[in-house]
Amino acid sequence: MMRKTALCLALLCLLALPAGCGEREEDPYFLYYREADLSFAAGGGVFQTETVYFTEAESADPRALAEALLTELLKGPFDETLKSPIPAGTALLSLKLDGSRALVDLSAAYGSLSGVALTLADCAVVMTLTQIPEILSVEITVRGQELAYREQPLLSAREMLLFPEEDVISTVTAELYFLDAGGRLTPEERVLDLYEGDTQVSAVAQALERGPENRELTSALPEGFQVKSVWQEEDICYVNLSSALLEEIGESAVRTALEALENSLGSLESVEEIRFLVDGEFTRSLSG
Repeated sequence: MMRKTALCLALLCLLALPAGCGEREEDPYFLYYREADLSFAAGGGVFQTETVYFTEAESADPRALAEALLTELLKGPFDETLKSPIPAGTALLSLKLDGSRALVDLSAAYGSLSGVALTLADCAVVMTLTQIPEILSVEITVRGQELAYREQPLLSAREMLLFPEEDVISTVTAELYFLDAGGRLTPEERVLDLYEGDTQVSAVAQALERGPENRELTSALPEGFQVKSVWQEEDICYVNLSSALLEEIGESAVRTALEALENSLGSLESVEEIRFLVDGEFTRSLSG
């Protein structure tokens, strides 16, 4: 792409400068994000980079540098053509180095990821951190726990699978509902990628769990809230929730979460009605 080519040329120009002429006392590092619109990701993977600079003193301590890089990554991209594969609200709880391995512990928002979305987020973290010569692999946990559905806990840049745009089989436009500063449900229009095995309703539910892209909005779902399963039969969408999860959440928070789910799923053209179940049992019907 033109953007990537320009970046490479800029770096080559810096390398070509004679000693003492235009030298920088700062080292460039890259933050990995994905293309917001994969139709423009022609000719390769979905990832692009933004550059951050650290002074030589800041770069001298590998652990501190890794923490600074990951903190910047979690803030999200400035370029509007990019978006972070990491859920909004994800926070770095701790980062330690064990030899050449970085031990990264993230907040509960990261635990909402699974499947392709998890792999993309893992890629962004691993590729960002393994730029540091002292770091060869990364182990990511959520609140101190390994994710049960990740095949292996220890990840390296060489092993990460980058998904080209051909893996996106379709897209769907939806309005996802999040909370504004006044606590009101507010729609955020999104174009969601559908990978093999995804459905429109599952893509909406997962995107809602990952949180908003607009930094002025916050998730309408309580921390740790997840949909057990979601499917569509004709024009009816069924949302199955866990009774154990609902018991931990106050009535007001449950009401807000259900409203956000109903409004978001109901924004799909193919959905006319949403029905909620608890542990697979029908409880009530909410019609859009």
